[in-house]
Amino acid sequence: MHKIITITINPALDKSTHVKRVLPEKKLRCGEPVFEAGGGGINVSRAIRKLGGDSCAWLLSGGPAGEKLCDLLQEEGVEYWSGKTKSWTRENLMVMEDSTGDQFRFGMPGPQIEESEWQQVLDKLEKLEQVPEFVVASGSLAPGVPDDFYYRMAVIAHKRHFKLIVDTSGDALVKAAGEGLYLIKPNLGELAKLAGKEHISALEQEAFAMQVINEGKCKVLVVSLGPRGAMLASKESGIQYIVPPTVKQKSAVGAGDSMVAGIVLGLTQGKSMEEVVRYGVAAGTAATMTPGSELCRKEDTEEIYQWLMEHK
Repeated sequence: MHKIITITINPALDKSTHVKRVLPEKKLRCGEPVFEAGGGGINVSRAIRKLGGDSCAWLLSGGPAGEKLCDLLQEEGVEYWSGKTKSWTRENLMVMEDSTGDQFRFGMPGPQIEESEWQQVLDKLEKLEQVPEFVVASGSLAPGVPDDFYYRMAVIAHKRHFKLIVDTSGDALVKAAGEGLYLIKPNLGELAKLAGKEHISALEQEAFAMQVINEGKCKVLVVSLGPRGAMLASKESGIQYIVPPTVKQKSAVGAGDSMVAGIVLGLTQGKSMEEVVRYGVAAGTAATMTPGSELCRKEDTEEIYQWLMEHK
């Protein structure tokens, strides 16, 4: 039985390349492309693997891009289950401009998903004989998937007694918050929406975080603060800040997914909640030290985690 299952409803085959300079109306000679399996939950599973842990990545996939995505997961040693869709899995493109170091990221819309295709994920989750300890639902919802999809998952979590972690945004996050939700990882803008506000200031963020907790929208709140680390809020720990050391940042791509991977892996290892979030911040910070869309590296994560434990 896997202690961790990740779920990605809108995965992507990520293609990255580089070019000397991005210019309009010119034929641009690109470098050899690199292909990676992408999407919130998939990246969480890939990062867990890099950190020495195991999980099972659930995803919806279709067409040649979906087949390639599954092949890439297999090559990385990430176990997965794929529910098939008639529509093809989307492909994203990232281009690095060599002359400036700038990144150009082109995200494609997801395919139209039919009700029977997204419902198979909920049915499989509800009928599992061996219930996982944690389920991580991460990323955007594809067209055709209802906004309350993660809420329906939370209802199953409450019924089947597993801990659900949700990392998404917009209406999908607002509707998911409630009974059955264990942990969410919003940024400050998403925290404001959860608290029913349009904007949030640094002076208000602690009060808003505890409001979300006291209203029962989740048990643990980890607010991502970018390079400033994260704010932990729960009834047990109150408010705590985890501020990472300053590192040479190469790319912020994958930092959020790496943070979630560190958090859920730490939870399965019996760490305290404060240690769990420190490990998550360490993994997220480590991801910013890698180029392009590369996720965290274990050696960087462990080094930053030790620093955070010494500088409590």
